[in-house]
Amino acid sequence: MKEYFFEHRIYYRTNEFNKKRPTLVFVHGVSGSSSAWLPYEKKFENKYNVLVYDIRGHGKSKKFPHYSDYQIKKHAADLYDLVTHLNTDKFILISNSFGVLIALEYIKLHRETVLASLFTSPEVDVHKTFLAKISRPILKILVGILHLMPFNPRPRGHVDYGEHIGSTDWNIKRNLADMRNTGLHAHFYNLKHSFDPNQEYSLEKISVPTLIIHGEKDTMVPLKNAIDLSKKIKNSEFISIRNIDHNTAHNAVKEMSEAIEFFIEKNKKNML
Repeated sequence: MKEYFFEHRIYYRTNEFNKKRPTLVFVHGVSGSSSAWLPYEKKFENKYNVLVYDIRGHGKSKKFPHYSDYQIKKHAADLYDLVTHLNTDKFILISNSFGVLIALEYIKLHRETVLASLFTSPEVDVHKTFLAKISRPILKILVGILHLMPFNPRPRGHVDYGEHIGSTDWNIKRNLADMRNTGLHAHFYNLKHSFDPNQEYSLEKISVPTLIIHGEKDTMVPLKNAIDLSKKIKNSEFISIRNIDHNTAHNAVKEMSEAIEFFIEKNKKNML
């Protein structure tokens, strides 16, 4: 895998693309970075084309100063710009947590480019949860305060999630590492956008094979949300992972990798 920058604003990594292989595009969640997908790169880079990138404000990608800079549609526009730059006109879209919101927005606008979709720990309808209801007014205050605070535009780096294997949803050490690496502005601006009750998912536009994976012990997004999502998307499959919380990408690499590869190989003929 080699490292690149697109227009000095989007950091990304790819292996050498082969037109005869399916292309996997990975989208990480809030306060994470492309380093969340490192175990999957190692697993898949010799079999598939692999593209991972840092979403805006995260990892080594450019940071933006305003709340409006982190609208879901702007994240989706970044993804479109990147895959267009790489001439990747057809691909399998794999997203985690907040990244699922980016993927859903992207599919709504550019569904003809997506061969299949995989949503892990999908952060859908979180505005309906008790956590969101108590957090929304607090986030509103925090965002107001952040508007008045100095903004540091310096991109950061990548958290080594190998040091946090087995950490729970509310693990202080891992969450602080994420927040320090992302910065307060990007972290809380994105978090507030994830709680937006006005998001339109346009699930009826998803007609490609879809796999949804969710941890049974997720304390951030109820398992019911993921089940409901799978019921609304035609041609979808659902897998729950026992004893795993919201951190499926970090803590269930083996189960996730096997499920992803099985799903791709099973549907490969329909993707060519």
